[in-house]
Amino acid sequence: MLLFVGLGNPGREYSRNRHNIGFMALDAIARRHNFPAPRAKFQGLLREGTIGGARVLLLQPQTYMNESGRSVGEAARFHKIALSEIVVFHDELDLAAGKLRVKVGGGDAGHNGLRSITAHMGGNYKRIRLGIGHPGDKALVHSYVLGDFAKADEPWVAAMCDAIADNATLVVAGEDAGLQNKLHLAMEAAGFGTIKRPGEK
Repeated sequence: MLLFVGLGNPGREYSRNRHNIGFMALDAIARRHNFPAPRAKFQGLLREGTIGGARVLLLQPQTYMNESGRSVGEAARFHKIALSEIVVFHDELDLAAGKLRVKVGGGDAGHNGLRSITAHMGGNYKRIRLGIGHPGDKALVHSYVLGDFAKADEPWVAAMCDAIADNATLVVAGEDAGLQNKLHLAMEAAGFGTIKRPGEK
């Protein structure tokens, strides 16, 4: 069994925040692979289904970002899921918008959701880093990640989430390089090979 975790903050006021792209990716996976409606469990919203023949849990912690590890820890302990079977989808400031990278372990780069999971579980889980770009000034980061995607961003965000859902079998299979390549090709094909922040030339 695999545990896919999407990071975000609960509540309608946060639903379109850049910080919530992990929730958006999991919603796309659930739609594409016909998961049932979520139920409240493990201090989160939980769905269970299959992808590529594997049993997969989709978890969206409802604890607010900086306590995400409580929810992930409860689910992992209950289902006896090893760290190597946990995949966390999260926003990544240090990646250009629309880019995806996969890594296992490493630092948390100031991401409160990752920091919480690492504190509760240890750090050797897989992270699927979803690029949202950087505002260019460290002082602007907080308002940037908790700000909504601009209307002009919505097409590439949808394309990215759809491409992740289309290729979720590669996540299940652990084909990280294949996933990164497929995502890159899908974004290129959709016309989002290079995405600039507002004001960039």
